[in-house]
Amino acid sequence: MSLVTWILILSGVGLNAAAQLVLKVATRPLAQFTQFDVATLSASIVLLAKSPPFWVGMACYGASLCVWLAALAKAPVSIAYPMLSLGYVVVAAASVLWLGETLSPGKVFGIALICAGVVLVSRSSA
Repeated sequence: MSLVTWILILSGVGLNAAAQLVLKVATRPLAQFTQFDVATLSASIVLLAKSPPFWVGMACYGASLCVWLAALAKAPVSIAYPMLSLGYVVVAAASVLWLGETLSPGKVFGIALICAGVVLVSRSSA
């Protein structure tokens, strides 16, 4: 695969991970709701509609879709799709650094397995 194809794949993964992280920030105020009903749903929609992080996250999703379509046009799906699992790695690392979350040894081991799998898939012939 060409360098451009790899850039498209990794950009798609990065934009998707960014969307997840920003949407997590956007949904923090929703933790105040303890039940799920029409009133809560309405209030949640209003809160999110007024939230800049929500709109940034949605823009990241839209951009990731466009980039991903370009990547799929150039790469075999059997190689490109497994690369999406790199998003787990990116989100886990960023959630520790940016959101103050913690990673257990089991999560770190699981992330290491994902990385090993991505390396194996990327080195295999199409």
